[in-house]
Amino acid sequence: MATKIYIVYYSTYGHVATLAEEIKKGADSIADVEVTIWRVPETLSEEVLGKMYAAPKREDHPVITASQLAEADGILFGFPTRFGMMAAQMKAFFDSTGGLWQSGALAGKPAGVFFATGTQGGGQETTALTAVTQLTHHGMLFVPVGYTHGAGMFTMDEVKGGSPYGAGTFAAADGSRQPTAAELALAEHQGKYFAGIAKKLKA
Repeated sequence: MATKIYIVYYSTYGHVATLAEEIKKGADSIADVEVTIWRVPETLSEEVLGKMYAAPKREDHPVITASQLAEADGILFGFPTRFGMMAAQMKAFFDSTGGLWQSGALAGKPAGVFFATGTQGGGQETTALTAVTQLTHHGMLFVPVGYTHGAGMFTMDEVKGGSPYGAGTFAAADGSRQPTAAELALAEHQGKYFAGIAKKLKA
């Protein structure tokens, strides 16, 4: 039976959605792995989103309910940073998982994170660190990417998001910057690496 990987994200300006697609590409490269990308429910009105110039939602990525998380063998969560932590939409989704917590439905499942921040000092690592608390209370197994992507993670010749915690990108304060080739490469690698770990754990 295939190992089911869920990529569950929230994206305001499309950066996290782009990373999610690259992560899927990497996870799809592992045999006997089935990957699905999901969006978490939006909490803002269309009026507010319009004033924020938010990107259109990816309708090809269905909206997930908390109970569906239990179907997955491994889950990667993606979100933008808000003041050094995950966006409220993702936090609200985690807050809706109380029933899964009570039953232990997610305990023992591998999980990872990826993220987008506006600026270099905007909290990529604090966002990952504070997200780990959500996984911990569910008893999930945090799978960081570490330095498994190799030499590219040590180069200092360009600005790039991502870290040993997971793939990442910088969106710029106005959301105008798009993920670079190096950032996309780390995202694809994270998907492949995570899927391999999840497959081993299921076996």
